[in-house]
Amino acid sequence: MFAPDYPILTDRLLLRPIALSDAEAMLVYKSDAENVRYVPYGPLTLDDVEERITTRWAGTRFEKQDDAVCLAVEERESGRLVGDVVLFWRSENDREGEVGYILDPAFAGRGYAAEAVGALLALGFGGLGLHRIAARIDERNTASVRVVERLGFRREARLVESSWFKGEWTTLLIYALLEHEWRSSIIEK
Repeated sequence: MFAPDYPILTDRLLLRPIALSDAEAMLVYKSDAENVRYVPYGPLTLDDVEERITTRWAGTRFEKQDDAVCLAVEERESGRLVGDVVLFWRSENDREGEVGYILDPAFAGRGYAAEAVGALLALGFGGLGLHRIAARIDERNTASVRVVERLGFRREARLVESSWFKGEWTTLLIYALLEHEWRSSIIEK
């Protein structure tokens, strides 16, 4: 079992478990059809957000394979919710995880996604002891591709029209980063 210490602080952000009090701020970006275009759910209602906060987004520690930790991402200076991130523990045997993230478009272009995902890498590699962390990205989601490439992820696969997603065939990109690559990048900084 691995239970992270919260909050997790970065230079500009605070990552913490999602609370019911986050529901209205989350609704702003989770009810926007364009903003949720590449995530595995459609626009959500306030009831949807509240239900997910108390169920599937409630995980705060890793006990077994397939657990996930979902965290609210706050701007430290203002305390405003800028988005949320998730780290999945995909395989205990292979020590593999996966990251996901979504931000309020009002906070796009500030490097917050890369900063928050960077904190998840430290959590996965440094805390959970993962060997490999992946990101699965719809090829059209160029902003998300820039985030993982900025963090040193390498593109491992392009799966052409491999997923029937939201009523259409989509091409999926698989990116990944190994623990030793991540450690090397930290030393270089």
